[in-house]
Amino acid sequence: MRKNTWLSWSSGKDSAWALHVLRQSGEYEVSGLFTTINTAFDRVAMHAVRVDLLRRQAQAVGLPLYLIEIPYPCSDEQYAAAMENFMARARDEDVRCMAFGDLYLQDIRRYREERMQGSGIAPVFPLWEMPTRALLEEMLAGGLRACLTCVDPRVLPAKFAGRELTLELLASMPSATDPCGENGEFHSFVFDGPMFARPLDIEMGEVVERDGFVFADCRLRGTVA
Repeated sequence: MRKNTWLSWSSGKDSAWALHVLRQSGEYEVSGLFTTINTAFDRVAMHAVRVDLLRRQAQAVGLPLYLIEIPYPCSDEQYAAAMENFMARARDEDVRCMAFGDLYLQDIRRYREERMQGSGIAPVFPLWEMPTRALLEEMLAGGLRACLTCVDPRVLPAKFAGRELTLELLASMPSATDPCGENGEFHSFVFDGPMFARPLDIEMGEVVERDGFVFADCRLRGTVA
């Protein structure tokens, strides 16, 4: 029997590809997505993606979406309480695993494992330690399409915000940039791929700098800003 699994869904390429890999594995039954959102802005933290786009993504991949609401700013205690409540809900739903699209940052993996220790729910990392250049090539060859919604201007010029992620775009980035942006160089929003029943018709809007990062507003085409 496949393990009932909920997937951490950032709206970006890594979580989307993790869903694709899990569905192909035969070991896991992904039955839901979960995302932490900032209640002050009604957007995904860091990715800055609108909640209505999250819902459209969930519809396109055919899964329910569970939102974990946190305030802004959010203390460690507030975040821990929100996650503890969510874990309790997952246990009530007989969830056996929670999957994450992390690639190689040991401190992040360790943090997740420590938070889930003793919960009865096992953490799963389907993309762990895959070489990031090869992984990105696999994603793009497989039909995944994503745009950059956030860049860190300390390592990546602001002009990259709002651009579609392609191998050509990657080639124009500084050489030290991780191909998947795993060190926080950029964050993305997926609007098409093999995990989607249909693509999302999106357009890029305003680009702003806030809290030391550059954000490009992604929205459904024709949506009022």
